[in-house]
This record gives sequence, C-alpha cells and structure tokens, in this order.
Amino acid sequence: MTTAARRIIEALAPHARRLDSARIADLVEADAARPHDFALRIGGLYASFARQRLDREARDALVALGEAAELPQAFRALFDGVTVNTSENRPALHVALRSALSDAAIARDAHAQAAEARVRMAELVAQLEASDVTDIVNVGIGGSDLGPRLVVDALKDFGTGRFRVHFLTNVDGSDAQHRLAKLDPAKTAAILVSKTFGTQETLLNGAVVRDWLGGSERLYAVSANVPRAEAFGVAPERVLPMWDWVGGRYSLWSAVGFSIALAVGMDGFEALLAGAADMDSHALQAPIAENLPLLHALTGVWNRNALGLATHAVLPYDERLALLPAYLQQLVMESLGKSVTPDGEAVGIDTVPVLWGGPGTNSQHSFFQALHQGTQTVPADFIGVVNPAHPHADNHAALLSNLLAQTEALANGYSAEDPQKSYPGNRPSTLFLLDRLDPRSLGALIALYEHSVYAQSVLWGINAFDQWGVELGKRIAGELMPAVQGDDVAVADPVTRALLDEIRARRAR
Repeated sequence: MTTAARRIIEALAPHARRLDSARIADLVEADAARPHDFALRIGGLYASFARQRLDREARDALVALGEAAELPQAFRALFDGVTVNTSENRPALHVALRSALSDAAIARDAHAQAAEARVRMAELVAQLEASDVTDIVNVGIGGSDLGPRLVVDALKDFGTGRFRVHFLTNVDGSDAQHRLAKLDPAKTAAILVSKTFGTQETLLNGAVVRDWLGGSERLYAVSANVPRAEAFGVAPERVLPMWDWVGGRYSLWSAVGFSIALAVGMDGFEALLAGAADMDSHALQAPIAENLPLLHALTGVWNRNALGLATHAVLPYDERLALLPAYLQQLVMESLGKSVTPDGEAVGIDTVPVLWGGPGTNSQHSFFQALHQGTQTVPADFIGVVNPAHPHADNHAALLSNLLAQTEALANGYSAEDPQKSYPGNRPSTLFLLDRLDPRSLGALIALYEHSVYAQSVLWGINAFDQWGVELGKRIAGELMPAVQGDDVAVADPVTRALLDEIRARRAR
C-alpha cells in the first residue's frame, strides 16, 4: 500500500465508521449553523457542501489530510513549472495560459509565449472577420474538441453573431457528411487542432474538409508540429502554437480556443481567461479550510474512499451547460483513471469514480429514478444559475425550484406506507450557484474542476497529466486498419479474425 493510500485510510476510516449510520437530514438538524458554515462564496460562485454526508469533525479530518498531503506546496509546484508530469518529464503549465502567479523563469516564459500567441490569434480573428467567411468548422478530438465545444455552446448568449461555429470530431464519416452538407464551402473556414498533427481522426476528417473546401486557402491549424501542418497544406502564417507543457484536456485557454474567440470575440475569450485566473489565485493562496477547489477535491476523496461510492453525477440546471458532464468525463476520468503511482507501485486504494450526468430538468425524467430509489448511492454536483439570460421568468422559477427540490429530496428522502413509494434519501450532493453564466464565471467554474482534479491526484499519489491508457487501443487500431481495408495481413487474435471475416462477408460489393 502506498504512503498516500495509507494516509487516506488512517485519516478517514475512523470517521467513516463513526458516521456509518448517520443521516444527512439529522446532521443538518443537529447543527443550526451548518447551512452557512458548510458553504463558501468565491466572487460570483457560491458552493454549498451542507448536504454531504460528513460532520464538522470529519471535515476537519479532511482539511488535516490535505495539509498532511501538502496540497498547498503541490499547487505552488504546479504554478512554478516543476515537472509534475513525471512520466513524460514535463511541467503542466496550463495555469500560465491565463495567469501570472509565479516568479519562476519557466512559468514567466510560458505566460509570455501564451500572451504572444493570443496576439497572433487576435490578428487571425480580425482577418476572418474582414473576410466573406460565415462558418467555422473546428476539426479535433478529445481536448481539441470538448473544451472549445463546451464553451462555445455555454456562451451562446455572448456570441458576436459574426460566425456560426461547428465542431467535427468523430472519425465516423457520417458526421462529416451531414455537417458539411449544410454549409457553403466558399464561405467556410476550418481549423485543424492537433498537438502532434498526427491524430488519426483529425487528419482523416481534415482531409475530407480540405477536399470539400477545394484546397487549403481557408485552412488553419493549431499545433506544436508546424512542419506537419505545412505538409498537410496549411500555410505557416495560419498555424497557431501549442506546447508540450499543456495537456489537451487543459488546453482550451490556449490557441486551441481559437474557435471560442471566433464565436464570442477576443474580449469574451479574455474574460473567460480572467475568470480562470480568479480561481487560480484563490486555489493557490486560500488556506485549505477556505479553498473551494481543495474542499471539492477532499469531499470527492471522502465519497470515494470513506463512503466507497463508485460513481459521481454532474447535473447542470442550465441547458447551456448541457455539455459539461461530457467535458468533465474526459478531464476527470482521463486525469484520474490510474491504478499505479509514477513509480509503478499499485495505488492500493480506489481512485477515479465513473463520472456521468446530464442537464436538468431533462434528466429528472430519465435516470433520476435510479438516483432516488436505486440500490447504489450516487453523489452529485448540482449547478444552477441565479440570473438567466432570457426574459422567461416563470420558466426560470420552475428550473430553480426543481434544482432545490431535487437536492432536498435526495438528501432527506420520504417515508411512505408503500415501500415502492418511499425514498431512502441520504444521497449526498454539492450545490454550485453562479450569479450568472457569462465568460468570466464559466472560466472560474472550469478552472475549479481542473484544480479539484489535480488536488485529488496529489491525495492519491498519481499523475493527473498523462494518459497512457488511451494508447493501446490506438496502436492496435493502426495495425488492424490494413486488414479492415481488405489487405491480406496476419491478425493474431482469433476473435478479431472472426469479426473481420464477418465484416468482409457482409460488406456491400
């Protein structure tokens, strides 16, 4: 068992046993100050942990756990550009894309490079705004797609209206077929986003788009590999940089956000970065007991390791945040889906929960049945927005009423004579309230989750910034592609051979 796992078990197991039969409703009733004392406001973001299944003593133990794991020192190392991504021998300086909170030379240099890239990005935005282009197609996958797509969708009320922005990600050709059919190639530009410019899905889709455009005149790229982008046909003056010190799932703050800037303008993009920088400053400087991302991370570790809860739901009560669960699936599960330490030792404790979710109120009419009456307890993050960007007051009142009702019902439950109509309750949740959803508050919310993920990785003793688990399938797919295309190549796995035979037999001639 690792030192990190032993530290967690020793710190939390006594409190887990002590609170084994505790009920959230009773914890709230016994502590009149709990609704206020288990809450925290950071600028326009309010968070309530009052409906988590822990008491003050357990919360104090979590704070002590954070101190024992040296979370503040770990954050200083992150911001200073220490090599926290040890398997790839790199720092993880995504924070330098938006804030300058370190005096370390490597961090200052990274921040300067990011600022210079934004100047170039602004020039390209202005050029496109002065052109006849009406539509932008962002071609990327994973972090080159999910982050920008989330932000563009979430900030639709702040769009400039100059461009329609579309996202092409799945290598399935039907996606390109249907998406491009609605556009005019003479008035469309495309952005190919790939750090290495070697991502199979992006290059295949990029080739489809390039041919559809009739050439590369309106083709742009965001990549760390300019020669490959040039070889693909993208002029170097239309290539924006990426860096190996920024992971894809942390990259929307960089030139990967080119599509965001085209959708909401450079001022909107800068406001997004400013909101993230607000959260950076808070995460780096606030003591653990008053530090929102660290408390969120510690609560996650409590639910995973003290209560043994294997999944986590993210439930935004704002349709503009409908893509947030999908974005967080990558951020959380790719970062924390590890079972060994950087030294190769088994972690010895459960790490990442399965993250899933969907927007309310839609989800209330589907999987909420399982949340309320299923056999497994699923902790959840609920996210609401106090002030909407529309005039439909009754709709918004209904939305917020449902948000508050669901968190109350999950926590308190309901007893009925008919067991089928009883709700066990005692289902923990955290509630986030944004004063409003705008570029700055969205930046802060996303950065909160980034910092929570990093803190959990430190607590578990794993590397949040590599993703070797995605490589094996990609390598095997590359080896199998000639066989799928019809070449007579040896395939070792007998099940795969049988499946290939079936594909060939049923393929239309």
